[in-house]
Amino acid sequence: MSEYHVPVLLKESVDGLDIRPGGVYLDLTFGGGGHSREILNRLQQGHLLGFDQDEDALVNVPEDERFIFVNHNFRYLRNFVRYYGFGKVDGILADLGVSSHEFDEADRGFSFRYEAELDMRMNRRSKLKASDVLNTYTDDVLVNIFRNYGEVENAGRLVGAIVKARQEKAIVTSEDFYQAIFSCIPKMKEKKYLAKVYQALRIEVNGELDALKEMLGAAGEVLRPGGRLVVITYHSLEDRLVKNFFKTGNIEGKVEKDMIYGHETKGFELVNRKVIVPSEDEITANPRARSAKLRIAVKSDDKLKD
Repeated sequence: MSEYHVPVLLKESVDGLDIRPGGVYLDLTFGGGGHSREILNRLQQGHLLGFDQDEDALVNVPEDERFIFVNHNFRYLRNFVRYYGFGKVDGILADLGVSSHEFDEADRGFSFRYEAELDMRMNRRSKLKASDVLNTYTDDVLVNIFRNYGEVENAGRLVGAIVKARQEKAIVTSEDFYQAIFSCIPKMKEKKYLAKVYQALRIEVNGELDALKEMLGAAGEVLRPGGRLVVITYHSLEDRLVKNFFKTGNIEGKVEKDMIYGHETKGFELVNRKVIVPSEDEITANPRARSAKLRIAVKSDDKLKD
């Protein structure tokens, strides 16, 4: 389990769920099962649904009658909560981003460290690969992807290099891609630049932001009043969505008021006013935790929204 993925902010996130021994909980990003095992340690007669669209995660499923593994995207959580007959749930945990396993498996194509096909699918049953994005998307769409999903400063120049290269031959592997965009990479910031570029492609291939938006809305529906929503983010795009949702009840961050009394209808109350980040010790032990931000909110009583 530890080799597959090291759970980030393990104690802080599971503490944030404020687990009831007989409650029903969702781990939306099962991965190596680290968070799920800690939740199960604190449950007695309760239940835990673990979601992961990557079939590789099946090897980490615990033999525990309280645990149900769901090999699907967490955007469908509402359907599966209903399917298993749980109605409302007591807490939801989501550790967003890519698992260490996906980064470290060269043939998955998530990392620029390896020579591999540009795949990047978390769900290998889906059809769209990163190479498809690079070879078939129009230049305008590509510019928007790199600018909006990767915050790449020279997105126009980058896409110009991609279009020129693909006219000569298809961009299939990480080496093909590197050679195509080499002239666009800042000399002293190569790793940081490539990380942004690969992030943008990964988000597009997996529809990550759309899935996150759907997940947040569904979480608001299935949580009981007093239930906890715990989310770990790794970049500003997803963190902004979570922050807005927790503060206003919608991803746009717009404050809404009821029609009768003019009270704010937020849906959630913040548990931690200040975002929680990993300790220096955790970052030293697991450098991939460096950018993690943990936010916790509690579902308001529908009758007592203010």
